[in-house]
Amino acid sequence: MAICVVLTAGIMLLLAGCTFLSEEKVKLRDLDFTVLGEEMIPEELKAVLEERKSQPFQITYTDNQYLYICIGYGEQETGGYSIAVDALYLTETNICAGTSLLGPEPSEKSNKTPSYPYIVLKTEYMEQTVLFE
Repeated sequence: MAICVVLTAGIMLLLAGCTFLSEEKVKLRDLDFTVLGEEMIPEELKAVLEERKSQPFQITYTDNQYLYICIGYGEQETGGYSIAVDALYLTETNICAGTSLLGPEPSEKSNKTPSYPYIVLKTEYMEQTVLFE
């Protein structure tokens, strides 16, 4: 009898876990943000970005007043790339951030100087975990 109760409890926990894991991200609201130019990035964060720019990265930084969401695409063969912000929104438990790397115009591909495209989004400070999409 005790084994049956333990097995039933275990199955119920597994099923509850599956429901939890498959829970959809329900958007509560879009977040306002500013895309920062290099001159507006805090010095401490700028040093971290410089260190990491050659490889793709996704990092966050806070100064307890603002949250900075940083997404880099690593070294690219040429210049002329840009980054589009596809989403930045709040769910009950997370901040979801999504971007896309947009390629250079054909005329810009002749420039063979490598580039390191990244974007820094500044938004209100929140303690939720950032999920990169």
